[in-house]
Amino acid sequence: MSSRQDFQLLFLVGINAAIIIAAMTLVGERFMTLYNFQSMGTQIPELGLLALGVMLAMISGRGGIDLSGIALANLSGVVAFMIAPMIIAPAVSPVGFLLSFSAIALGVGVIGGAINGMLIGYAGMTPIIVTLGTQLLFTGIAVGVTGGSALQLGYIPVIDDFGNMPLWGVPRTFGVFILIALALAVLLRYTRFGVHLFLMGSNATAARFAGMRVKSILFRTYLLAGVLASIAGIIIAARTSSVKWDYGTSYVLVAILIAVMAGVRPEGGYGRVTCVVLSAIALQLLSSFFNFMQISNFFRDCAWGLMLLLFLANTRVEWSDYVPAILRGRGE
Repeated sequence: MSSRQDFQLLFLVGINAAIIIAAMTLVGERFMTLYNFQSMGTQIPELGLLALGVMLAMISGRGGIDLSGIALANLSGVVAFMIAPMIIAPAVSPVGFLLSFSAIALGVGVIGGAINGMLIGYAGMTPIIVTLGTQLLFTGIAVGVTGGSALQLGYIPVIDDFGNMPLWGVPRTFGVFILIALALAVLLRYTRFGVHLFLMGSNATAARFAGMRVKSILFRTYLLAGVLASIAGIIIAARTSSVKWDYGTSYVLVAILIAVMAGVRPEGGYGRVTCVVLSAIALQLLSSFFNFMQISNFFRDCAWGLMLLLFLANTRVEWSDYVPAILRGRGE
């Protein structure tokens, strides 16, 4: 690992440790219970998956961003809710219903991601404008289908167990999130797609002259982000036993914050899955800490916005380069 990667990883480990120490000091044993950690574990995956999608878009460069993640996640859940019972009723086969629901949601994620990828990769449109437009499109479709109301899945044991019950002490959805993160890390590090994505994000012009299929890489990047969003939609539906067009209205901000806090550069060419996972955990720890301290949700959103600005400013400075120089100046 480079010194920059080492510094970012140690920074995030330190952030997590500092939040836990502060919570132990100010909240006490209530924060350190197994139930609280399991509860946090069930909430991390949906934000973490959306943040991984944002990370992929940022790595691609050209001002890459995906603002449509939570809207596509909600739409995936809504469409799956409407169609899955037509294939198999949950009362007939709960497992069959879950599989049908998941397959339909993934299909919606593929279509949504493909729309973003076609417009950004092949049509050459600006990512922030495209994904803002598709965010409104996906939300509008979800509102039209549901009439603006929440839809209740009801109690389906296999889905409720997947969304809320731990297996060997670990929330199942958190285990799925870690497996997906590991698979994505392998994809980015050891495959031609991953290597080309980083090279393209670092210098798109050089990548084009090197013969890389830039349009195809962008298409596949946003397609993959769409799939990650649909998996988040499945997890949200399983955890809440419902689907809503407006679930997680602040998730776009938080997903971007997680990615930037993880050291992903908005300019492109750099991002690390491990850091995104640690960043998502840190934000969830901090959110739970705020809940125990009975801090208003309005203040929390304000804090997320302030943190995003601070970390964006931090990405402009290579602290890992400055720290050794400062220590040398002190004779240390």
